[in-house]
This record gives sequence, C-alpha cells and structure tokens, in this order.
Amino acid sequence: MGAGDDTAPAKASMEVSSSSTASSTAQPPPPPSVLRSVLVSYAYVGIWISLSFSVIVYNKYILDPKMYGWPFPISLTMIHMAFCAALAFVLVRVLRVVSVPTSPPMTPRLYGASVVPIGALYALSLWFSNSAYIYLSVSFIQMLKALMPVAVYSLAVALRTDSFRRASMLNMLAISAGVAVAAAGEARFDAFGVTLQLAAVAAEATRLVLIQILLTSRGMSLNPITSLYYIAPCCLAFLTVPWYAVELPRLRAAAAASPAGMARPDVFVFGTNSLCAFALNLAVFLLVGKTSALTMNVAGVVKDWLLIAFSWTVIKDTVTPVNLAGYGIAFLGVAYYNHAKLQGLKAKEAERKAAAMAVPKPDDAEAATRLLPEKDAGGAPGDHKN
Repeated sequence: MGAGDDTAPAKASMEVSSSSTASSTAQPPPPPSVLRSVLVSYAYVGIWISLSFSVIVYNKYILDPKMYGWPFPISLTMIHMAFCAALAFVLVRVLRVVSVPTSPPMTPRLYGASVVPIGALYALSLWFSNSAYIYLSVSFIQMLKALMPVAVYSLAVALRTDSFRRASMLNMLAISAGVAVAAAGEARFDAFGVTLQLAAVAAEATRLVLIQILLTSRGMSLNPITSLYYIAPCCLAFLTVPWYAVELPRLRAAAAASPAGMARPDVFVFGTNSLCAFALNLAVFLLVGKTSALTMNVAGVVKDWLLIAFSWTVIKDTVTPVNLAGYGIAFLGVAYYNHAKLQGLKAKEAERKAAAMAVPKPDDAEAATRLLPEKDAGGAPGDHKN
C-alpha cells in the first residue's frame, strides 16, 4: 500500500510535466494564406459590384419611358420594401437565421426615437433616387452621387459629430467643383431630375449621420437583415402617404384606360428586381463584415466607372468630354477622401496598439512582485559579508 501511494504522485507529476512539455512544444496554427484572403476579399467586392450594378440598371430599365415604361417610382419602391420586410420577417422570426438585438433591446420608445426618423429618410432617399431615373441618364446620376461625401461631411460638421478641418473642406469643394463641371457638360440635363437626385443625396447623407447618432451611439448594431426587419415596414408606411396622393390616381387612370397594360406589373420582372434589391443588402453585410466600409467606398468608385461605361456603350446615353473631365476631378477628390480616411484609420490603429503595449500585463506585474523579495533576500548575505 505504501509503495502504491509513493508511485501515484510520481506518475501524476510525470503526466503534468509531459503535458506541459507537449503544450510548450505545440506549434501555433498556421496563419491564413495571404493569397486566399485577397481572393476572398475580391470575391466579396465582385459580388457587391455585380448586385449593385444589376439593381441600378434594372431600376432604370423598369422606370425609363423608353424601355419597360412603368413610370411609378413610389410603387416600385413600395414593392421592394414589402418584399424585403416579408423576407426579413421570415428569416428573423420563422427560420431564426439571425436574432434581434438584445443589448440594448428594441423598445417602442427606442423604435420611435431612432428607427422611425431613419425609416422616413430612407423612404425619401429611395423615392427621390428612383424617380431620378425617369429624367436623367445612368451615367449622370452616378456623377451626381459623387457628392455623397460632401453631404455626409457637411452634416457631420454641422451636427458636431466630426470636426472641421481645412484640408477636408478643400477636398469637398474640389469634389463639388468637379460635379458642377460634369453637370455643365451634360447633354441630357433636366433641372427637375437633378433636384430629385440632389434631394436623394441629402436624405441619404442625413440618414447615415443619424444612424451614427441614434443607433451607434447607443451601442446598437444592426446587420442588413435586422435593419430591413425594423426599417422596411416603417419605410413602407411612410411611402404610403405620397403614393396615395401622387401615384394612386395615376394608377387608377392607367388601369381604366388599359386594364391589361402598365398598371399591372409583370410578376417575373418585379419579383426578380425585388430579389436583387434584397440580395444587395446581404452583399453589403458581407462586404462590410468581411472587409470594411472603406473597401465598399473604394469599390463604389469602380462601380461608378463601370456604370458610366455601360451607360455610354450599351444604353447609348450621351457622355461628353466635359462630363468625363468634370467627373475625373470629382473622382480624384473622392479618391483623396478615401485615402485620407484610410490614413486616419491606420493612425488610430497605431495609437490603439501603442496604448495596449504601454499598459503592463498582469503577468509582468506578478513577475515584478516575485523578483522584489528575491532581490532583498539576496542582498542580506552580501551585507553580512561586507
């Protein structure tokens, strides 16, 4: 019995030492392949560009009187919102693919104070931007969308969520000047269409700033599915008011004049169009989640050039040299804006790493406390020797 008691601790100590040796010699998992990471990022970018490209061209095809000829932008937007709201409800409540945020929970007060204003602005943005396709070419609309950084930065400074910087304001003025030159050279300039697109840019910029103020500041993070789950029904409700006043009488008149005509949209066309719009929201989630919002901004510039080329070569929209020169100036301004944001993000990351390195780790503190008694204990015999 005594011998057995003696060998048990020895065996246990051998197992501990062997396990510690194995853990110390275990190799860390190999880092992911750089080439694979780059290819995956480019795949997400390609998916987003393809879907965004498809939705824009598809909307233009449906709304343009010279193509499909269904000039009811509010109705089209309502179809999108109804489809997205229904599909988001199924994914959240039935299939439970994603869960609703619980920290903080979405209370009626939070919904009314945060989601309702964002939903109203989203409804205005979609209504105005879809309406602009009736009056303007795809290429010119993309040139006007270059004003988005100008609107976002100006609102952020006005609402004090960003600080005024002289270099940034000069950059915004350069973008504005480029868009103005592009507008001056537009062959199919329509003042009402330009007003609609500028109103869409203003509404979208306000929505983005309010998302940061009303949701992000409260610690709430919504992915595109939960965003549509909350915002799409609200957006649909807001669109009902202008639809009832503006488009419902026109739809009734069109139905009376031609019961089988344009008042009855094609199920396949509008179904696939709505599916593309929903897939685009998921692509935004994948792109931003797997890369960054800055990557989406840079990819958006590439998408705009592709749309301008498509509008020029396939749709046969007129693109003048003055158009291209003006948008080239705006493009350089947007590129510098993205570069400045990238440098700012790198600087913040470097500051964060430096702060993390400066904070002493708990292990280091414990080691220091262990060394102090040893040093004192080692010094006492020396004193006796002297």
